Amino acid sequence: MPIGEFFAFCQKVLPDLIQGTGVTLKIAGGALLIGLVVGLPVALLRVYGSVWLRRLAGAYINLFRGTPLLVQLFVVYYGLPDLGLTFSRLAAAYLTLGLNSGAYQAEYLRGALQAVGSGQMTAARAIGMSRLTAIRHIILPQALRLVLPSWSNEMIAIIKYTAVVFLIAVPDLMGKAKIISSRTFAPISTYIIVALIYLVVVGLASIVLHHVGKRFETPGLENPETATR
Repeated sequence: MPIGEFFAFCQKVLPDLIQGTGVTLKIAGGALLIGLVVGLPVALLRVYGSVWLRRLAGAYINLFRGTPLLVQLFVVYYGLPDLGLTFSRLAAAYLTLGLNSGAYQAEYLRGALQAVGSGQMTAARAIGMSRLTAIRHIILPQALRLVLPSWSNEMIAIIKYTAVVFLIAVPDLMGKAKIISSRTFAPISTYIIVALIYLVVVGLASIVLHHVGKRFETPGLENPETATR
């Protein structure tokens, strides 16, 4: 496609793709929030729980990290209705990506909790704090600052991984792209624009998260060892 026609094509399809980008960002934001709500208690159980609770938390993490995201999505959307649990397309997208992100966030948070060091828990207990109070007021505030760099990777990853939800007909960025490419018979131009939109979104997210990370950086404390996706 000549460059002039490409720009004309961009002007024609961009409103629909921007609408899809909004859906993508909503799903990514919701999934990150669900992942944090799930991942934080799982991480605490992994570090401070009893043997059985640690194994239970580990099983959840292994299940969602050890199976493909697409399989998880199909199980939630197509498989759970057989058990009487039916979700809408958007709800299945939020739930699957949230639970998947929760497993990864749990590992990031576990690394941050362990990076704080056991000496601080010992010192807190020595001055009469309960274990829960020490976690809440001493360990957790430091761990949440330490986890920011690795959590930033999770945010960028989840934006890209939302692309799978178009397979259950969610009208996200990829879903809109599929409709446009089928309607215009111009898949290459459509997906080039989609790639550029992802690049811009991820780039902006990286810049924002970099500045947030610098703002809350803890002097003298090393970043925890992080898992990778």
